[in-house]
Amino acid sequence: MSDDSRPLPTPTRTAAVIPAAGRGVRLGPGAPKALRTLGGTPMLIHAVRALAASRAVSLVVVVAPPDGTAEVKSLLDAHALPDRTDFLVVPGGDSRQESVKLGLDALPPGHDIVLVHDAARPLVPVDTVDAVIEAVRDGAPAVVPALPLADTVKEVEPAVTTADPEPVVATPERARLRAVQTPQGFDRATLIRAHESVTENVTDDASMVEQLGLTVVVVPGHEEAFKVTRPLDLVLAEAVLARRRLNDGY
Repeated sequence: MSDDSRPLPTPTRTAAVIPAAGRGVRLGPGAPKALRTLGGTPMLIHAVRALAASRAVSLVVVVAPPDGTAEVKSLLDAHALPDRTDFLVVPGGDSRQESVKLGLDALPPGHDIVLVHDAARPLVPVDTVDAVIEAVRDGAPAVVPALPLADTVKEVEPAVTTADPEPVVATPERARLRAVQTPQGFDRATLIRAHESVTENVTDDASMVEQLGLTVVVVPGHEEAFKVTRPLDLVLAEAVLARRRLNDGY
């Protein structure tokens, strides 16, 4: 006879951390990159909405510029966001790594999966967010969305000056390479351990987990989850947003 008195498993809750404390120098002078507008709305708001669009995400923590916490809080209050999702704004640090750590420190208990997402990837589709979460739920300690590379990649010996040509030293096998996007998803305890113990050779949060000796897995990314870094990226993002609004009323 089955024992129906056993408690049901507690649903796994997911929180998202969005570091948005960077200045975005390559986009030129002006407001911090995350506060630049896209279709009349700050990129940060688009990114927050993209993460909150997943029904699995119950909390979004925005890590603001140290002197811009009040501004970011006002920004979130001024835009319509899903009622089912809680939002928190905390001050960031001098580096992205430090800002993510401060966002992690602000998470309340009960969120066992953590997403880390670039505020400069405002148009990531919810299906990508859900795919990352599902892979962590299935047992992966770290998950990254990624796309195959369209271009051949060359490894070069960096030139001494910008005027010097750079000699090619190798051509990696393109079929084994991926361009990584965000949100990256993690088992919370694993990500905390990575931030407590890894301080060098950090390119993204997943690379920190790799240095712990754990396996990072890849799920399919999406071409619209590109990073808005340069002025041309902003033009492309505006075009994508305009197409969404035309087709979906986004």
